Amino acid sequence: MTELRDKVAIVTGGSRGIGASIALELAKNGAKVVINYNIRKELADKIVAEINEFGGDAYAVQADVSESNEAAYLVQETINHYGKLDILVNNAGITRDSTFKKLNEEDWRKVIDVNLNSVYNNTSAALPYLLESDAGRIINISSIIGQAGGFGQTNYAAAKAGLIGYTKSLALELAKSKVTVNAICPGFIGTEMVQAIPEKVLAGIVEKVPQKRLGKPEEIARGVVFLCKDGDYITGQQLNINGGLYM
Repeated sequence: MTELRDKVAIVTGGSRGIGASIALELAKNGAKVVINYNIRKELADKIVAEINEFGGDAYAVQADVSESNEAAYLVQETINHYGKLDILVNNAGITRDSTFKKLNEEDWRKVIDVNLNSVYNNTSAALPYLLESDAGRIINISSIIGQAGGFGQTNYAAAKAGLIGYTKSLALELAKSKVTVNAICPGFIGTEMVQAIPEKVLAGIVEKVPQKRLGKPEEIARGVVFLCKDGDYITGQQLNINGGLYM
């Protein structure tokens, strides 16, 4: 599968979970992939090695994208290494769950910085290069929590809902260019983050999902690839991949 051959993609938070699946799926479809990580270098190197094993092309770059200078470094390293940029997947995210009464300012600010402010940082640095692409793509990984809310997740919900508004507004601004801007809103996906939910709570969540199962990271990744390959006339939209939990 080489539909994305000669395309260059950045996947922030690309060393594990949904981000790693996105990086792998883009590479399987021919894209050259820059895997951004913040702390876990060994995980990023593992994904790079896996991509190289099947003949893909990947490169790992450490950067804390919640810091504007490091996001700029990530983009510049991409240009230095591959000479261009076509796809930006804003996937980096963390949780610091707590009921609002117990939520401290540090956990509020950290979640907003990593999940929302990083998207501004990344896009600001990347946009000049994306505008040079013949089919630029910005794909923001939001969440069902940004649409429906989540108990004990006011910080996370605020960031992910902000991503949806950001996506719509930037899509309007870039509509006359060749750059599309879309959000993917995963439901509950079987990642390390979700598997850490207490067993009884997780069972209750699955029971509410019409399809009666957690999603798979690769199902989110295939949504990203669809928007990259076939999304020329799709912009400002939310692609809901959630088993019917939120419609």
